[in-house]
Order: sequence, then structure tokens, then C-alpha cells
Amino acid sequence: MVMTERTARVAAQAALALFAALGALMTDRATPAALTAAAIATAIGMVLAWRRMTGWPMVAGLAVAASALVYLGHEQSSNLCWMGLCVVAVWVALTSPTALAMSVGAVLAVVPVVEWLLDPTEPGWGAWFVGILFTTALTVFAHRLRLAMMQLRAAQDELAERSRAEERNRIAAEVHDVIGHALTVSLLHIGGARLALDETPHEAHRSLLEAERLTRESLEEVRATVGLMHTDFPDRRAPLPGAGDLPALVESFRRAGSDVDLQVDDHLGALGATRGLAAYRIVQEALTNATKHAPGQPVVVRVGPTRDGTTVTVRNDGPPKPAPIPGGGLRGMRERAESLGGHLTAGPTDGGWLVEAVLP
Repeated sequence: MVMTERTARVAAQAALALFAALGALMTDRATPAALTAAAIATAIGMVLAWRRMTGWPMVAGLAVAASALVYLGHEQSSNLCWMGLCVVAVWVALTSPTALAMSVGAVLAVVPVVEWLLDPTEPGWGAWFVGILFTTALTVFAHRLRLAMMQLRAAQDELAERSRAEERNRIAAEVHDVIGHALTVSLLHIGGARLALDETPHEAHRSLLEAERLTRESLEEVRATVGLMHTDFPDRRAPLPGAGDLPALVESFRRAGSDVDLQVDDHLGALGATRGLAAYRIVQEALTNATKHAPGQPVVVRVGPTRDGTTVTVRNDGPPKPAPIPGGGLRGMRERAESLGGHLTAGPTDGGWLVEAVLP
């Protein structure tokens, strides 16, 4: 943008100087007076371009330069100094609001009309009148088009940045759910292995193997989730979990010692990939929270169709232990449901805790 304006100012100043010099050569004025007028127009153009003046100060300076050009071309429609008025119109139109540019263009167009009235026998005044008006209108249109393109480009950049931020937040939520689930269940296995290490080494060994397996699977899932940010090799991305993976998810909690009852509809595949992933993550986060804040309490998971869509409920008995530091799991579950046009509620009920999400 800066380079474009600088180039335009330099080009306008050079064109103004060129037509002032040609006007001095073609005029019938005395040579000293003609050279003085050309020098005035050239000097004013250089000062305006160097100082990057805009608004009324610029218009005032260009008015003096235009007066010098009119002096050179008075009663001579064949003098090329009149092209300098077109340059002035372009200069103002490229650097000023539309109203100011059109006003200056109209005033400049009146000059050849006055010359025409003073000497109707001199041909060419009509052409200069039309030329100045056309130049002004065309430049104003080009300037407005350029501004519109700049605004569109800025809006596109803002939209792209917003999309990148939303993608980062979405991937962060995925990683949060995966790691939270993996750590919670792995800690259950490790805790059980520690307790059984002296009395039943075989059971401790089995718990440690299960924790290792779960950690490895979770690591692969994190890699798959982070891989969503890479678009160069889409065929290398591992598939994300869906509603069909809910039984395996619940089984991982059962193997860790949690009492989880799963009740699902027979047609989970009809949820689709997007809603299936949302249902999976909501159940995963709700079970993770139930295991951390109400350990040892039975949990019931239900996923099935209702009148409003697919309803996901996770209920556990017993008063939950408050988290020492508030986390973003509940907010993440709610955002997942709302991103699909649904809603999620969570809170204590009948001595337990209930998470209910409706996915339309």
C-alpha cells in the first residue's frame, strides 16, 4: 500500500512537471513569464509529493499549480499544459474522499468551459471539458475499487486468522480430552498395581500392562489429533473416534476398576462422524470427571435418540469431590454440543452428578 501511494505521488509530480514544461514551450506568453509559471507548478508538485500532503492543504497547493497551467494555456486549446489539469484531478482523486475529489474535478472542468465562452472560435475546449470529467470519474472509481479490495483483503486475513484460532482451540480441546482420559485411567491402573504388588504380583503386572497399552493408544490418538493441523498428507491421518467406539471407551474404564453401565441405541452409526465424535468426547470427559471427583461410585451412560435429536447422559452417584483447580472440561463439553446446534447441562442431582447433552 505504501509503495503504491509513493509511486503514484512520484508519477503525478513527474507528469505535472512534464506538462508544465511542454506548456511553457507551446505558449505564446513571454519566455520569462512562461518559465516562471512552469517552475511554480513544478516546485509545488515536488513539495506536495515530498511532504505527502493531503486534504485541503494539498488542494490549495494544487490550485496554485493549476492556475500556473491555466496561465500558460490561456486562449490555446492546443497547448498540452491542459493535460496538467487532468493530472491534478487524478492526484486529488487518489488521495482524497470522493466528495472532495468530485468537487475539485467539477471546478477544473469549468475552466475550459470559461475559456470556450471567452473564445468560441478556438476548437478543443469541449474535448478538455469531457477529458477532465472522465478522468476524475474514472480515477474516483478506481480509488474506491482499490479501497474495497483492501478492505476485502483485510476481512479475508481476519477470517483466516479467526479460522486458525478456532482450529487451534478445537485441537487443544481434543488433546485435553485424550490426555485427561489417558492419565486418569492410567493412574487407576498404576494405583491398583501398587496396592497389589506385594500380595498378587500377577494382578499388578496385568494392571501395569493395561496402563502401558492405554498410554500407547492415547499417544497415538494425540498424534492423530495434532496431525489435523498438517494438510500436506491427509491420507496419513489416523481416524478420530466416533460413537461406535463408545463400548471400547467404557471397557477401558471398567478394566481400571470403575463401575460403568453403558446403554446405547443399536443405530449409533447414524450419528455421523461429527456428532459421533462429539458424543464420544462428551462421554469420555464426563467419565474422566466422574472417576476423578467421585471415585468408586457407579456411573450410568446412556446414548440414544429422543424427540430433539440424540441425547447423551452420564450420571454418577455420590457427592462429587470438588476439583482443587477449576478446569475447562465442562466448558469444552458445552462448546462441543453448542457447535452442533445443541446444548449441554451439568450439575448435581439426587445426591449425584448428571451431564446431559442434546445433539440435534
